[in-house]
Amino acid sequence: MKIRSMLLIAAILMVLPITTQAGDYVIGEGDMLDIAVWGVKELTFPAKVRPDGKITVPGLGDVAASGQTPAALQSSLTLRLKELVKNPIVTVAVTGITNSKIYVFGGGVKSGVFELLQRSTLLQLLCTFGEVKSADLKKAYLLRNGKKIKEDFHALIVNGDTSGDVQLESGDSLFIPLLLDKSVYVLGAVNMPKAIEYREGMTVMEAILESGGFTKFASQNDTQVRRKDAEGEVSIPVKAKDIIQGGNMSQNVKLKPGDYIIVKESIF
Repeated sequence: MKIRSMLLIAAILMVLPITTQAGDYVIGEGDMLDIAVWGVKELTFPAKVRPDGKITVPGLGDVAASGQTPAALQSSLTLRLKELVKNPIVTVAVTGITNSKIYVFGGGVKSGVFELLQRSTLLQLLCTFGEVKSADLKKAYLLRNGKKIKEDFHALIVNGDTSGDVQLESGDSLFIPLLLDKSVYVLGAVNMPKAIEYREGMTVMEAILESGGFTKFASQNDTQVRRKDAEGEVSIPVKAKDIIQGGNMSQNVKLKPGDYIIVKESIF
């Protein structure tokens, strides 16, 4: 429930209107600005940054806005408006962001170019994708200027660890690969050998029980988990009988997608 509530809040934040004077935001073409000069009605107006990067200010004409932060533009306007107004008090607020583009690829979610209409975090963007069961979140990463600045989105979106959330910037790229194998396979001396759709936190004993449990011929302490990783195939021995009879939970290995559980038969 906690994770679901957090994701709902993040999704709501994505659609709320925004007014920002964040010092690190850089104004770009298409952005909507609110310019206000205190006490001067004629110099309080909305402005859209044109494709040439400029806005038109009454009495000043064209003023470059693109490439500046709201604070820098505010300082620039304050200086120039002294020609028209004594001691002008100027504010610049960004009310609509249209120049931020994020690139998503990898096949785990729909690839494409996403325009962010407001300042957003990685979690907020991930929430807009909806179902991510087919995505390999652990192998996903965020690229900025050709460098990985965030790897493994699993803890963020599945476990709700928002300490790893990242503010997105225009030009960022998200690589989210397809989860190639979403099942674990239980074979050998179990009553119903089968493929089981992987669930987060699934253990060896859970998979064996879902496969009907051990047959009477099973050598329970001769169980193996076979797993492929970057270095090849590894075999993890599991003493399942020690789990059942002795409560040795250290033997109850947590599974990964693509794991094979093999229960050998006793020769006696």
